[in-house]
Amino acid sequence: MLRRQFVKGSAIVGAAAVTPTWVTATSGFFATTTERRVAQVLDCKRTMVQNVPVLRGFAGDHTDLVSPFVMLDEFGPLHIDPGSLGMDIKAHPHAGVAPTTYLLSGSGRHTDSLQNDLIYREGQFMVFSSGRGAIHEEVSSMEIRRDGGVVHGFQIWLNLPASEKFGAPVTTLRDRTDFPVIETDNYRIKVLMGEALGRTAPTETHSPAFYHHVHLAEGGRLDLPVDPTHNAFVHVVNGRLEIEGRRELEAQQLALYHRGGDHLRFHSVGGAECIVLGGQPLNEPVVSYGPFVMNDRSQIQRCIADYRAGRMGTL
Repeated sequence: MLRRQFVKGSAIVGAAAVTPTWVTATSGFFATTTERRVAQVLDCKRTMVQNVPVLRGFAGDHTDLVSPFVMLDEFGPLHIDPGSLGMDIKAHPHAGVAPTTYLLSGSGRHTDSLQNDLIYREGQFMVFSSGRGAIHEEVSSMEIRRDGGVVHGFQIWLNLPASEKFGAPVTTLRDRTDFPVIETDNYRIKVLMGEALGRTAPTETHSPAFYHHVHLAEGGRLDLPVDPTHNAFVHVVNGRLEIEGRRELEAQQLALYHRGGDHLRFHSVGGAECIVLGGQPLNEPVVSYGPFVMNDRSQIQRCIADYRAGRMGTL
């Protein structure tokens, strides 16, 4: 795809709708004064990113409640037949943002203008911190194109603070065994970013942020401490999840929380899988244009000029 065509056709579009009514759970638990209060529930919207089906929770909106994150996509499940093309997200640029990729199943191949050529698989966690600008491509690995399979995972964009917008780009891929796992009869938490219940992920971030993959057992409960000054939100992957106020989330829904409480409370009658994210709000202007996330329009124009001139490199 030509550089000019890609930039012209790109835009981050908010794609989440507010759910006007609540489903009331029957199991319940009593609210406490330090529990986080739900601010908003969002329904994911189905869209396509090139040839990959995506459930989009938010993109460039709700920044006061989701910062330092700026976009959440659950991609797939994409069923790949043996001998077919599979995932084919062609080369494109990023700047000022760190897209993270986490696979629940399948595999993919990441190549970028930093001379990385990486195969990533289920349970691994990749951060493409684009800084002043770099190009990457995400396609299916040769093995899944040959044998077939199912690709399912998340691409979630972490905003970079103003001081890092024009830093050097870097790509990091960590193995599934690098991350601490907390497991009880009630829940299993994989800590991908930040800290949970005394366990800390090895992922480096430019500002405080957390990202946890959580499974609740049938009848399971979880009280998760959070910093009262940080944002927090939860996205349900499977099952039904009871949250504050005896409200219940279904799969493909997110709850965004007000700041102020020091813990999140979850319960599930039949079991649930979710991701819980948040962090310290950047409290900086956000101006986005397609794959570029900056603090003002002049920086966006600089990114476009750098990309068109080839200064973000080539694959």
